[in-house]
Amino acid sequence: MAKEEKFQTLHPQGKKGVNISKKKYDLIKDFMLKTIKKNKQISYEAICDLAIEKIQPTFDGKVIWYIVSVKLDLEARGIIERVPKTSPHELILSK
Repeated sequence: MAKEEKFQTLHPQGKKGVNISKKKYDLIKDFMLKTIKKNKQISYEAICDLAIEKIQPTFDGKVIWYIVSVKLDLEARGIIERVPKTSPHELILSK
């Protein structure tokens, strides 16, 4: 059986990221980027709710845990960013 490819995530505060399934990382990343792009700006809560609705039914694992890990990775890579002074925090694509 082929060994599942892993992906090492980054953390915005320079902490060690997590090592997760590349396939799941890509799925969550694509979902998040498309969702943020479509909405221009979206709350973290809203993106979690959408992920539960759209991904969780066919997803092996806790979709929210992956959302958190991938969100931190995308922030660390400068692909998405938090909108300052928003609560709950809002996400946008980085310029």
